[in-house]
Amino acid sequence: MGQIDKRFLPTRFKQMLLVFFAFILFYLVSYILDPYSIFWKEYFNRKLHEIFTEWTVSFLFCYLISGSSVFIHKKLNSRVPWTENKSKRLFLEVFLNFSVVVILILMNMLCFSLIYSDLPDINSVEEITGFLQWIVTSLLISFMIISVNTVSYLINNWIDTSLEMSQHKIQAAELKQASVEAELNTLKLQLDPHFIFNNLSVLSELILEDQQLGFEYSENFAKVYRFLLVNSKKNLICLDDEVKFLSSYIFLIENRVGTAVHFNIEIQDHSRNYYIPPLTLQLLIENAIKHNTTNQKKPLIINISNPEVGRIVVENTLSPIDNSKIISTGIGLKNISSRFKLLGKKIPEVNQDKYTFKVSIQLIEYDRENSNS
Repeated sequence: MGQIDKRFLPTRFKQMLLVFFAFILFYLVSYILDPYSIFWKEYFNRKLHEIFTEWTVSFLFCYLISGSSVFIHKKLNSRVPWTENKSKRLFLEVFLNFSVVVILILMNMLCFSLIYSDLPDINSVEEITGFLQWIVTSLLISFMIISVNTVSYLINNWIDTSLEMSQHKIQAAELKQASVEAELNTLKLQLDPHFIFNNLSVLSELILEDQQLGFEYSENFAKVYRFLLVNSKKNLICLDDEVKFLSSYIFLIENRVGTAVHFNIEIQDHSRNYYIPPLTLQLLIENAIKHNTTNQKKPLIINISNPEVGRIVVENTLSPIDNSKIISTGIGLKNISSRFKLLGKKIPEVNQDKYTFKVSIQLIEYDRENSNS
């Protein structure tokens, strides 16, 4: 509601237009109610300064009516919005505006009594009628302003809601597209003949050399694909689940490339209940291995640490592969950043120097709207 008020309540310029409108309406309605009254017959026979003084007081009166109406409308929007209780809101707006108008009329009468020292007492029928007409005119002006404010608010609130819904739809579509892209990348990994061939080749060798290790390798191989199938469509998963998946994924890597890659994983218990887009850590590990040489004499070191609550850092040493052989497209990092952005979360920070490549990720607290289980 606060955003709507800031965007759609009258500006100072619009409010002054409303005051001029009320000022003209004040005299117009008064004349229409009784065009043959003595007040109008002798209106321009008075002294010029008296007329201007009256206009000044009337203008101030209209300004106070419109200003108080806008103020009441604004306060009620934040405390008793139309969406919560329409009857209560209508009653409060009418009652408060009526009370303010009555007070302003009394103040106006006091001002006119000071301006016109010879103002007669209200004792004749015509004078009482004129006084009642004045009250009716003031109330009509007040209710006209209430109507303008309310209609303007409701129309703009409807526009704002429509725009917000459109933005949510666009964001949902973009998020769905990013999820589809991540899923397609996962399917490519599943269907990549080299990945499958390499793992099956390692599995065949292990079965011949060490059946127990071969069995463990096949179990972890199955866990990796099960995780990809179950979680690739989700927006968020628990960090603890992602880390458990990594243990199986790293098991395959370590048995395929040996000691050419070394992993250090230190995740504190206090951050394991936070959330992260699925396969974020796997993509970062995959990028590190893809773009760096793996050598037993100079192993690629990948550190995954949790330096503080709600933040995880993935860091690897740099030993880039010859650029002529492979060119980094940055698709993995772009995918991760776009998913965090579409979820409305802080985009991971990337830092690189001569020796290391580091990605710092702000973990996400549980959000039912963004999780998609």
